[in-house]
Amino acid sequence: QNRTLTGTKFPYLMVDVLYIKARVEQRVLSQSCHIAIGITEEGDRQIIGFMLQNEESHETWSNFFDYLKNRGLSGIKLVISDAHKGLVSAIQTSFTHASWQRCQVHFMRNILSTVPKKGSKPFREAVKAIFKFSDIHLARKAKSALIEEYADQVKYQKACRTLDEGFEDAFQYTVLGKSHNRLKSTNLLERLNEEVRRREKVIRIFPNTASANRLIGAVLMDVHESWISSPRKYIQFESN
Repeated sequence: QNRTLTGTKFPYLMVDVLYIKARVEQRVLSQSCHIAIGITEEGDRQIIGFMLQNEESHETWSNFFDYLKNRGLSGIKLVISDAHKGLVSAIQTSFTHASWQRCQVHFMRNILSTVPKKGSKPFREAVKAIFKFSDIHLARKAKSALIEEYADQVKYQKACRTLDEGFEDAFQYTVLGKSHNRLKSTNLLERLNEEVRRREKVIRIFPNTASANRLIGAVLMDVHESWISSPRKYIQFESN
């Protein structure tokens, strides 16, 4: 939580929040745990910080980002996250020269959740095919073709509108100098959250926030050590 980040540039930042329950002044309250993973220019992954707060909002995310920057976080080009409004606005104000990559997994779920399951298989398959492209120009063509085919059908109008409005944010990873499919979603962080959950669910309710901080910190330290000791790169960037 306090180690310096100075000296290492993290062009790619992946962030998410998970909730735990802890006793606060004798009441059981939900606490938000903000977590950040940084990916270096060489493609190495590190857990660079976490912070327990009372909620997920623009203010708590801004507070978390200030905490990271005060420890020396620099060089951010792309922030990968879900589309929580408070988080997105905090990214825009805290990292003014960075792009926001909307997690494609969350985005696709948002699109398909508006479509009835019955009789929609061709549409669903067409949506999924769009997100298999790593070339934004090809993805745009596929998106335009889908909207042209389905936008006049009432049951697909909301899905088409959602796809059209969020499309560019979901493909920002492709317009950087170095793009990689692992930068298009928060899957890495989702798996990390699952590891924390596996240990946290045994306790269910922490006696206080300090004990929650210690256990979550211990889990994250173990994972972080295994990552940085591995000779394998998380991302093998191709030469431009």
